[in-house]
Formats: sequence, C-alpha cells, structure tokens
Amino acid sequence: MPTIRHGLPDDLPIRHLTRGDLVACADLSEDRGWPRDEHRWGLLLGAGTAYGIDDPAGKGLAAACVVTSYAPSHAALGMMLVAERFARQGLGRRLLLHVLAEHGETPLTLFATDQGRPLYEELDFAVVGSVERSVGRFLPENTPAQVPEGAHGSSAPTTRRATARDLPAIIALDAPAFGAERTHMLARLPAFSDHFRVAERAGALVGFAALWPSDGSHVVGPLVAPDTDTAKVLVTSLASETDLVLRTEIDTRHTELRGWLAAHGLAAVSRTTVMTRGCPDVPGDWSRRFAPLTVATG
Repeated sequence: MPTIRHGLPDDLPIRHLTRGDLVACADLSEDRGWPRDEHRWGLLLGAGTAYGIDDPAGKGLAAACVVTSYAPSHAALGMMLVAERFARQGLGRRLLLHVLAEHGETPLTLFATDQGRPLYEELDFAVVGSVERSVGRFLPENTPAQVPEGAHGSSAPTTRRATARDLPAIIALDAPAFGAERTHMLARLPAFSDHFRVAERAGALVGFAALWPSDGSHVVGPLVAPDTDTAKVLVTSLASETDLVLRTEIDTRHTELRGWLAAHGLAAVSRTTVMTRGCPDVPGDWSRRFAPLTVATG
C-alpha cells in the first residue's frame, strides 16, 4: 500500500504533459493566483518538456513545471506550481527531484519567487541575480527616443518590423547575448508575439524585441540590444504599437533602463530572484540581455 500523507499518496505518478493539458495547466496557474496565460502555456508546452502530477481525485493537475532545454549549454526551469489544496505536502519537492534526476548534470537556471526560493536553495541552487517587474502605461517622449548622432561611431538606430529573412541574423546576434543557440524559441516569436521588431544601425541588425499578450496586457520580451539607448528605442517602438498596459522583467543591473521605464510610466512592482545549479552564473552576456522572453524560459 502507498504511504499516505495528509490524504495524498506518495507514489502518485509523474508524467509528461502535452498541449492537450493546456487548459489544466492554465487552471493550475489560476488556482495559485497567477494569470491563466493560456497563450504562454501553449508556447511552453510546444517548446519545452513539461511535467505534471494529476490530482488523484480527478480534479485537474496537482503540480506541474516546465524545462526548456538549450543543449548543451543549459536548461531553464519554470512554472513550478503546486495546487493550493496540496501545498506544503512535499509535492513540489518530489516533482523537482524527479526533474533534477531526469536532467542529470545539465546546468539549470530559474527565476524564483520568495515562496519557492528556500526549496531551491536546499537543492543546491544558488542566487546569482534578480529581475525587476515593471508595469504601467507607457508615456512616450515628445519626440521618438534616439541615440545621439555619432554615438558608437555611427548613426542612430532605427527600428522596423522583423521579417522571416531576419531570423538568421537574429539568431547570430542572440547566441552570445543569451549564452546558447535558441532557434527553437526564436522561430516561434513571429507567431507568439503580437509585434516583433528589430533595431538597425548603418544597415546592420543590432538588436530585437517582441511584444506578446498576457492577461489583458502586453509583455516586452525578449529584449536584446548592444546598449541601453538602443533598448530604449526598441521599447518605445513596441509601446507605440499598443494601447494596453505594458509589463517587462528587467535585469536589476540595468539601472539606467529601469529608471527610464519608471520615468515613462512603468512602476516597479516586484522582484524575482535568479538562481542557477551546476553553473556559476546565467550563461551569456547580461549587458546585452535586458529582458527574458518569459521568466519561465529565460
């Protein structure tokens, strides 16, 4: 007979989730007070490996998480959720231990809430940084944001809509900034995002950013640029495409951009801890990586 703890069997099977579990995943997010975000769950279930434990009473999922692989560099762990009715019964630990065993020596990164951080620390994840969530209606400049003429030895950047022809250049630009090749994610951006723009300087692609829908707002991410001024130009360009509230998660080391966002109507509302296991830091060049695609995927 399986051991029973607080009415929950210890041997509940862990299975791989599919797109057929999308509604159940969204229900689980809602159960924990998060946005349902079926749009984001669709991306995660298609691009990553999702794990779940079914409620033994047949009431949806008891727990779930997603791992997005960027082999051989690392993998990102996200959407670690346990239904409120099963909280503090060891289900999250059991699911996480299963994921760690399945991924062996692969370095892992994640964005941890204050509630989840103690468990991650117990399982050898280390704090390496943080991101700040900013939310609000963007207040545009009187004139479009531009880099001063002559900065960086060339003309100011311009932005335009990304096209399919841009994908090879975007991938080449992204790999050193992100620390891994992630074609399987970037190729999904045109369909996933409502707006996808690139920045160019002197005819060369130097940055890119996307705007995707979430719970009645628009999220800026990813945001990759060679400098803060180009990041500002990309955000301004994306903001001009929407009347919805904007949200983004900015690496806290980008103090200038965070201050600029605050001055343009996006208030800082929370911080999330960045953690790693098996690597000393998140791979890539943080100075060019301003915002993740989502905190679930890095």
